Amino acid sequence: MPERVVTACVLIIGNEILSGRTQDTNLNHIANVLGESGVRVREARVIPDIEDAIVGAVNEVRAKYDYVFTTGGIGPTHDDITADCIAKAFGVSLVIDETIAARIRGRPSEPDVMASRMRMARIPDGAQLIENATGGPQGFSIGNVYVMAGIPSVMRAMISTVRLEGGAVMQSRSVTAYLGESQVATGLEEIQERYSEVDIGSYPFMDADGYGTTLVMRGTDPATLDSVLDEIKRLIVDAGETPRNVVTE
Repeated sequence: MPERVVTACVLIIGNEILSGRTQDTNLNHIANVLGESGVRVREARVIPDIEDAIVGAVNEVRAKYDYVFTTGGIGPTHDDITADCIAKAFGVSLVIDETIAARIRGRPSEPDVMASRMRMARIPDGAQLIENATGGPQGFSIGNVYVMAGIPSVMRAMISTVRLEGGAVMQSRSVTAYLGESQVATGLEEIQERYSEVDIGSYPFMDADGYGTTLVMRGTDPATLDSVLDEIKRLIVDAGETPRNVVTE
């Protein structure tokens, strides 16, 4: 019986990402953490702080993938609208979570500051909290959607507490050679056809020693990966080069 593939989509929310002002570093970490749990990120999108865009994207991808992770838009300002949009996507109202509210009230401040902070206590009715050891904004989950902060250190604290039901964990093998991609393209395609269950990727690079290619194999069966690696190493040798930097992960 074919193994079940568990999938996820990441929605990176924020005008600051789209404008180029802020560089996203969350996707890499999320993909690695999910991969260790046997969940494969199949899609990632960057979307603006616009209600219709967020609601539409959430409803589309939560029906398509096993899990959806969002980052950004859960702070105290007017443009932090992710909680509102998630509630609208699920057709529920926003409620004040008393656990979060109590923590916020425990930090006395001026009335206008307190009112802004209390925006972070609003979560969709029926949502569950995602713990945040940093003391910053609280994440939440509802259905198969996990809503987290955009600040990388806070997001990492949140996702470290999330437990998912994943499938088989992907493993990888890689090897580099100072060959152009075109020099191995035909042989690589033939190997891929024989091993359809393995994802084979070719990634060119240039360094002080010249132009080369890193060949990466990803799959769930170690023995099959080793067989593919052996064939690719022979392909490199047949092309007149030496396989280098073999990595097993």
